[in-house]
Amino acid sequence: MTLVPLSARLFDVPVQPGADEARAWLENELADPVYHRSPSLLQRLLDWLAGLFRDAPALALPPRTAVLVVVGALIVVAAVAWWVAGPVRRATRRASAGAVLVDGEQRSAAQLRAAADAAAADGAWDRAVADRFRAVVRALEERALLDERPGRTAHEVVILAAGRLPARTEDLRGAGTLFDDVVYGGARAREQDDVWLRSVDTRVAAERPVAPDVAGASASPTGWTL
Repeated sequence: MTLVPLSARLFDVPVQPGADEARAWLENELADPVYHRSPSLLQRLLDWLAGLFRDAPALALPPRTAVLVVVGALIVVAAVAWWVAGPVRRATRRASAGAVLVDGEQRSAAQLRAAADAAAADGAWDRAVADRFRAVVRALEERALLDERPGRTAHEVVILAAGRLPARTEDLRGAGTLFDDVVYGGARAREQDDVWLRSVDTRVAAERPVAPDVAGASASPTGWTL
């Protein structure tokens, strides 16, 4: 006769819980949050719309009225979906805020200022603001306060430029934020934005830089880090 270890025989015994234990297991399983998640607003609207189609024969509506009800419901669903997705789109654009001067941008600061002036004359304030901030950045490169590096973001520009021009930190920060909001955040520029940015350009151009060794100590109060 072959002897089977007691542990092996124990594991071969099927689990047969009593009624109370089985009920406790079921209650624990149903307590899992996955069984109690509420449907989203959009899902509830879609369920409601599906109900309209199911209940349409019982409502006995005239064909034209039924069509209007369904079309109106579709418009409501589309409007709500657009409203719900709006913050997601804005957050995505803001999160992907990119370069001030892209690779291949060869215009000088003077040329960028001229392009901004032309856009302002046409009332194209978005383009005016974008090119005027690009002119500020190009001018900093031409003064050797920034190295020429395509793809640098407005945030990076502000950190580095404020280190050499600490007195203009607030101007640079506001200008960089305006650029990102307009170019990457979907905001619309106004005439006063362009007027203000012209004054920032003038103040930054007239500011004398601090020495690089002093710049490292001066950059820390901005509260911005790379």
